Amino acid sequence: MAGQVAAVSRNETYSFSKPNRDSVTLLTGLGVEGDVHAGETIRHQFRMTYEPDLPNLRQVHLMHEELFDELALKGFVVAAGQLGENITTRHVDLLGLPTGALLHLGEQAVLEVTGLRNPCAKINDFRKGLLGEVFEMDPVSGEFTFKSGVMAVVRHGGTVRPDDPIQVELPPLPHHPLERV
Repeated sequence: MAGQVAAVSRNETYSFSKPNRDSVTLLTGLGVEGDVHAGETIRHQFRMTYEPDLPNLRQVHLMHEELFDELALKGFVVAAGQLGENITTRHVDLLGLPTGALLHLGEQAVLEVTGLRNPCAKINDFRKGLLGEVFEMDPVSGEFTFKSGVMAVVRHGGTVRPDDPIQVELPPLPHHPLERV
């Protein structure tokens, strides 16, 4: 089954949530046009203070809509854009993708997955206790599983709208699992 864009969101100012839009324009090498996190170098507030000149590997935040269903079963009502993502997907195993996977969205846009989103403590300001639900620790390995989506860079720009198809293109072998960026 091909994936699909469920919603698109952007915000011109720093805030936790991003309003849904009818469309967003992805700009090659920058991110979402008009979004506060767009840019060639790091644009996330906390990281800008100590790594301002590093490349922005977090130009676009994608989150799977299925997470909202999982959270609803635990009593958390969350909708697209409310956790700060730019693109909400459905039927794409974002967390299972390898580093470097390409996501073809709509007619032209191509994103390269760079890593996992590291959820911040602000998520508990949005919904108390939610931080503990967007990551879990494997009791055997002691490793964390981060569930709050993936980050990507724009390899080819274009307009993206809800209901646009998403095609996944895997990188050449060997595949490398996603790490936090």
